[in-house]
Amino acid sequence: MSTMAAPLGTDRARRLRAALTLLLAAAVAVGAPFYFAPFQVFQLTMVLVYAVALSGLNLLVGFGGQISLGHGAFFAAGAYTAAVMLDRYDTGHLATLPVAAAGCFLLGLGFGVPALRLRGLYLALVTLSFAVFLPPLLKRLEPVTGGSMGLTVDKLQPPAWSGLAEDQWTYFVVLAVTAVVLLLARNLMRSRAGRALLAVRDNETAAEVMGVQLSLHKTLAFAWSAMFAGVAGCVYTWVIGFVSPDSFSFVLSITLLAGLVVGGLGSLYGPLLGGAFVMYVPSVSQDVSEAAPGVVFGLLIIIVMFVAPTGLAGLPGRVLGAVTRRLPRTATTAADRTPGAGPAAEGEPNPSHVSPADEEPQPRVQPGPCATPAPADPAVADVEPVGAPPRTEKE
Repeated sequence: MSTMAAPLGTDRARRLRAALTLLLAAAVAVGAPFYFAPFQVFQLTMVLVYAVALSGLNLLVGFGGQISLGHGAFFAAGAYTAAVMLDRYDTGHLATLPVAAAGCFLLGLGFGVPALRLRGLYLALVTLSFAVFLPPLLKRLEPVTGGSMGLTVDKLQPPAWSGLAEDQWTYFVVLAVTAVVLLLARNLMRSRAGRALLAVRDNETAAEVMGVQLSLHKTLAFAWSAMFAGVAGCVYTWVIGFVSPDSFSFVLSITLLAGLVVGGLGSLYGPLLGGAFVMYVPSVSQDVSEAAPGVVFGLLIIIVMFVAPTGLAGLPGRVLGAVTRRLPRTATTAADRTPGAGPAAEGEPNPSHVSPADEEPQPRVQPGPCATPAPADPAVADVEPVGAPPRTEKE
């Protein structure tokens, strides 16, 4: 009964701790736009936008085990879908979200086909080619996309009943979209399809033997990833109000992949940390060195990877593990320094902690007048007892 109560108590404590952490994070997220300046609120909004895009990339790379260097192209597809609908057809902002998600989902299905036969660097090159040729293609489609000049659309406007400023209202709308996306990603990875995707990532042969359809789940991984990237691109258009082909170069795809690795692959909250990295580190690099911000950016990535090889999401566990390993050493050192308490052999109790009740009673032997006590150690059997007469040669 006691052995069952311990895990139950541990699970209850873990759930309570997770609930308190979630409530604290929600309180901070809701109160942030009322505390920071408008530009800082804009930066927080962009962190959420990048977190949505990285959530999709995390499904593909972190949980699916595949690699993509063309995620910025799906991001651009969602952004231009929303911009064209707002500019050409004068639709509402919220109406562009499902259209961008559905269009990028179908686009991801099409690009999921190469994933069936390619892997590793070959798959990365195919996805990179998509990110390279899409900006020139957008410039060629000038009647629809505006060409090199891009498209300018209206930003989200707060309703009169909200009493919020434009930046605050945009922040809350993007926060709601981000919360829904993270919840969908969490439920997706805990579903049967998510477990099958993890099995494909760990061992394709074993997953196929167990009945998992590799082609289906690989293609769906690309589709889900592209869908989340399209949602992020759509929200990006709401926030910025302007799109152009130069905003979605292949550098964006590489930056998103770097942000995901820094944030933490296979972690549900790693995309949030990666989004903060993508948003703030380039600006910090620009402030440190205006001549070579890319050098500073690369050095910061190297430093983060050296300190946290599993990403920023795994840094608390890494620190906790180091502290946990350090505590037994400290306890052993303190025990060694205690007078009269020597280290006991492995598997044997420490003699200093044995109570008199645990000692086995030894039978008493009454020695005779000429008897000498037998030595406890056979190695000292030839040692003469104290006070004994000297031995003769006959003896």
